Amino acid sequence: MTQTVPVLMYHHVSPVEGMITSSVANFEDNLKWLSKRGYRSLTSDEFAGHLEGRPVPPRSILITFDDGYLDNWVYAYPLMKRYGFTGIIFLVTSWIGDGPVRPHLGQNALPETPSHHDCEDRIEQGRADEVMLRWSEIEAMRADGVFEFHSHTHTHTRWDLSPEKAAKNERMAQELADSRRVLQERLGSVSQHFCWPQGYFDEDYIRLAQDAGFRYLYTTRPFGQNKPGSDPSHIYRIAVRNTTGNSVGRRIVVAAHPLIGPVFNRFKLWKRNRRRAA
Repeated sequence: MTQTVPVLMYHHVSPVEGMITSSVANFEDNLKWLSKRGYRSLTSDEFAGHLEGRPVPPRSILITFDDGYLDNWVYAYPLMKRYGFTGIIFLVTSWIGDGPVRPHLGQNALPETPSHHDCEDRIEQGRADEVMLRWSEIEAMRADGVFEFHSHTHTHTRWDLSPEKAAKNERMAQELADSRRVLQERLGSVSQHFCWPQGYFDEDYIRLAQDAGFRYLYTTRPFGQNKPGSDPSHIYRIAVRNTTGNSVGRRIVVAAHPLIGPVFNRFKLWKRNRRRAA
């Protein structure tokens, strides 16, 4: 039977509660569940190979984080390393600054990791360094082989909703170019993997991303399967909220099942469309 690789989507791992935040205890429980059941996290190259038909180990997953928050370094990185998992962080490049590495789990005087809304407020106020990764931390995680870093645009702006909507394609093309430039300057390379800001994309955006050199395009849409031969411009991801390993595990098992998964996805899409039509 054709293998499906579920892709998990996280944002925050923090003891501070908030939207799209997993507690440190629950995140560790997620990793414990995966580890005890023999799951293996893929690299971006391995996942791309899977979509192109190359074999990957049974019970493969891909672990992704969006935006590049400081708590990814403080809590997610040391826990991922402890349990032997690797992942991807999609960076909003204009939010990343310079400075020395800060303490992480297992060290003293851990930095504050605010809620998601607080992070948004501080970024808006020009205080992104208080809540986002630094290049020094990115380089440390990359050198350790725990995280890879890919593009999530330069400013994370929904241009289709802005007063400059008519120029949204031009703005997105600039976002892609700026993000690629910064990643090339700071990391020495840019991959073909890209994640849409705030999950929005349309046919124009897909074309622009492909023209810019991105082939593997990650969505926030959960109800589909990433199988060999799947469209690389529409990668499905499962959003992980503040939930236990057993809860995440059930979702992974359903997502990967060759029979139950498609039925579940069709049902959930039917329910969503019915709600929208009501």
